[in-house]
Amino acid sequence: MRVGVLTGGGDCPGLNAVIRAVVRQGERVHGDTFVGFRNGWRGALDDVAIELSIANTRGMLHRGGTMLGTSRDTPLRTPDGVEILRATLGRRGIDALIAIGGEGTLSVARILSDQGVPIVGVPKTIDNDIDATDVTFGFQTAVQIATDAIDRLHTTAESHDRVMVVEVMGRHTGWIALYAGMAGGADVILVPERPFDIDEVCERLRQRHARASFSIVVVAEGSFPRPGTIDAPEYDLDESGRPRLGGISNVVRREVERRTGFESRVTILGHVQRGGTPNAHDRVLATRLGVAAIDAVHAGRLGTMPALRGTKIELVTLHEATDRLKTIDPDLYETAEIFFG
Repeated sequence: MRVGVLTGGGDCPGLNAVIRAVVRQGERVHGDTFVGFRNGWRGALDDVAIELSIANTRGMLHRGGTMLGTSRDTPLRTPDGVEILRATLGRRGIDALIAIGGEGTLSVARILSDQGVPIVGVPKTIDNDIDATDVTFGFQTAVQIATDAIDRLHTTAESHDRVMVVEVMGRHTGWIALYAGMAGGADVILVPERPFDIDEVCERLRQRHARASFSIVVVAEGSFPRPGTIDAPEYDLDESGRPRLGGISNVVRREVERRTGFESRVTILGHVQRGGTPNAHDRVLATRLGVAAIDAVHAGRLGTMPALRGTKIELVTLHEATDRLKTIDPDLYETAEIFFG
């Protein structure tokens, strides 16, 4: 078979490991040849691609980012985009397409699959918000990067008797904030699933400062205040029409310092969380998902996505994967709350 591969959405540690695994399994076991589309769906629309082989994917296991490039463009935003995509696949003699991406990329893959495009998805996102899989590759690496940063901020916070507000990624869900906050010993964790009351945040910090002279607040970028409390920041829109998040931590810092008198500082980790080398867990998971994806193509299981369930990789439908976002476990958040303040 001749198989196309693309990576869509934000970059993520482990993408190259998936590409490497797809090609290695496909070429050695199934005798496939591969085309890698550059810059996500845009490359498939513009027919900009490279040949992929074991030779040119060798040494990619540990590299961050994506050797194919990525974008947030989709065929659904382009007039006749689906037909243009079909034409590209036809010219290239492509029998099936493997789309590696997060909720946006996989939702597009689901729609294309419903319209007869032969496609298999692979779940990736540091946000860990794709349903039907226990965890996505990239998440554990992002959590470790955030935890390391929090560990370092503890020492400077204690040295200067400050409140350190750490902003991490998490547009719609707070998985990174919750895991990194728990692992890093945060005194308050704010997540998008739970609009926060700044008065409650300040009260927890006062309780903390009655026993210690410093504290750590971890804030997911998509967090927002309860209506009627304080004003949420206004965001510009990105190229895909989504709010360009970043800065809620500055609102929290300002209000904390104004209401409590505690000197406060902000650290926004930003894109450093999804750059660089994937950790061992994400390399292994990405490899397993890549092998399962090309095997699904040969099994005729189109319109599916390999997912981690327990310790096993299982195939689920793209509909099951994208019907809803996977939000944080309320029980886990309640466990974290035990250590607040």
